[in-house]
Amino acid sequence: MKNIRLILTACALTGVLTACQSVPNTPIAQTTALPNAPIKFTTTGKIGITAKTADGTQGGSAFYAWAQEGERFSIDLTGALGIGATQIRYNGTTATLESERTGLIEADSPEELLLSATGWYAPISQLPYWIVGRNAPSDDSKTLDTNGRLTTASNTGWTANFEYDKHQRPSRLRITHQDGHRVVMTITHQ
Repeated sequence: MKNIRLILTACALTGVLTACQSVPNTPIAQTTALPNAPIKFTTTGKIGITAKTADGTQGGSAFYAWAQEGERFSIDLTGALGIGATQIRYNGTTATLESERTGLIEADSPEELLLSATGWYAPISQLPYWIVGRNAPSDDSKTLDTNGRLTTASNTGWTANFEYDKHQRPSRLRITHQDGHRVVMTITHQ
């Protein structure tokens, strides 16, 4: 149960995420941001995770508030499987996770933080790109819809599927790993 709580918390870092089909890269549509432009957003939503473990399938969910500016971010989680309020921060050089149950965990990168908190890797640094509907520079492949919006992106065994409502930014991410881990994020852009 402790590992699932830590995985859920770390999922917000990774909102965790994504192994996809190999599709040739296509140009980014004019309706999306420039690929090298700094990312800045504020979102809220709910994140749910289902993890395959030696004991079977376990899961949980939490509400989140995420503020991102460039590579710096702040994520606040509530309702995360009873571990209380959790804060995840990255200032460009140090990533921290703090909750009443875990205390303070610190690492040099978001990925290292997830690894030390849960024992597994996820492409956390891709999430800010995916949340705003852009493929990350290190993504293996991507596909676009007829409106030029990103519909899938893959990175190191993880696949992100994007859903949109009437906006150009995603309203939901469904992220899966080839080993069966799944993350679903609802996204309300502020």
